[in-house]
Amino acid sequence: MRDSGPPAAESRTPGRPGRWAWLLAVLLVGGAVLIGLSRRDELFDAFHQLARVHWPKLAVALLCEAWSLLCLAAVQRWLLLAGGLRVGRGTINSLNLASNAVAGALPGGAAFSAAWMYRELRRRGGEQALVAAVLVVSGALSAVTLVVELAVGALLAGAGGPGQPLRRVLVGLAATLLVTLLIFRSTRVRRGVVRRWRRLRDRHRRIGRASAALARVVHQARSVEPGIKPWLWPYLLAQLNWLLDAASLAACLWALDIAVPWRGLLLVSGLGQIPASTRITPGGLGVTETSLAALLVFYGIHSDEAIAATLLYRIVSYWLLQPLGWACWLALTLHGRRGSR
Repeated sequence: MRDSGPPAAESRTPGRPGRWAWLLAVLLVGGAVLIGLSRRDELFDAFHQLARVHWPKLAVALLCEAWSLLCLAAVQRWLLLAGGLRVGRGTINSLNLASNAVAGALPGGAAFSAAWMYRELRRRGGEQALVAAVLVVSGALSAVTLVVELAVGALLAGAGGPGQPLRRVLVGLAATLLVTLLIFRSTRVRRGVVRRWRRLRDRHRRIGRASAALARVVHQARSVEPGIKPWLWPYLLAQLNWLLDAASLAACLWALDIAVPWRGLLLVSGLGQIPASTRITPGGLGVTETSLAALLVFYGIHSDEAIAATLLYRIVSYWLLQPLGWACWLALTLHGRRGSR
């Protein structure tokens, strides 16, 4: 769900990743290679363990990851339908697979992915306001549900470990939110905030356009799905996206006959998504694997088993999706060129 943006918004493409981004990516990958060389014995043991994977159990991991992606695409489809644009399930699933491949190809690939998805949805009849708002709101839902998963995971993980500082942060955020809500109960405060927001919006055209776009889409969505209750469905889908991804990680451990750390599973899975989402390196390569393996080791899994489980999970959640995504990208691009001719 992302009034109309700048007139030239359709023709804009994100700039190339900066020199510092590439340098940081090279340093991170180089560091990961050095760590791998220093732990080559554990890596060899991990590869031997991967060779003994139970394929029927691995199919469960693949199924969980597939359903996770379907839930993510269903969120965007629901938002588009709420805004008045009908997109087929097959189309939105292909678009998501392709955009995921684009996002994982370059450092900072999320910007390229969003720009490509924006153009594709515009080409299918989506208004600028609707498409931009869909991308913004789906991203916000994804972020909120990840925070919820981290909060639940921190509570289940118990005392100590990475969950303890996380619980403090979450308590601080909750207290800040409560204080903000109490302050906003004052009519004078609300009026003052609205006046300042209008001044800022009138002074900066982009902020004004983004605000008008979001308000328009919310109005369209309310006319189609009035009230708050219907919005629980996209929230549930966004939450299932993360939960099914965590289930895929658990299934990868199961397929390698490794005991699943159930108390820390949600926390490990949620924290592992943070370095992957930054896209500092293509697909978070090196950074994600190191972080996830370290978290698994902290929760009692032997280092070679943690490395094997991490590699298997990354094969399921990243490497297998890249060729599928690029095949979808190629098919959609060729179809779009034929349509334009």
